[in-house]
Amino acid sequence: MILLLLGANLGDRIRALHRANELLADRVGVVAQRSAIYETAPWGVTDQPTYLNQVVAVETTLPPDELLRQTQAIEQALGRVRLERWGARLIDIDMLYYGQLIIQTPHLTIPHPYLHQRRFTLVPLAEIAPDFLHPILQKTTLELLTECTDTSEVKIFNS
Repeated sequence: MILLLLGANLGDRIRALHRANELLADRVGVVAQRSAIYETAPWGVTDQPTYLNQVVAVETTLPPDELLRQTQAIEQALGRVRLERWGARLIDIDMLYYGQLIIQTPHLTIPHPYLHQRRFTLVPLAEIAPDFLHPILQKTTLELLTECTDTSEVKIFNS
């Protein structure tokens, strides 16, 4: 299972998530599952607008490095400009898991190194993959969520 986190906190956030889903289907493969959309507090750099986040499960034949290239191309197509780490953005697509692969390169770390520390990731992830086992920590998503010390607000978005 390949799991991605989508996030947006600038512009038309709903449209950005919908377009990201469409472009993932066009360029990456089948979007097999989608969590609800959650409104979440910013993490890291907190002086910015709230985010909308969604986790999607995709089926693809692309290897991890090409999947990363495609997700970054989608971000760019949707207007993302990288100015500040953890800063505000029109769209963000993070690779959380690529099956049970463990990858550490200068450009890609899988599983995502912060996913177990972030409620905005774990809550939507638990919705569609509650029993997915973290290949390094050897804990399920639900276990990681239960142990997470992040107290940031994460609530279902009602448009």
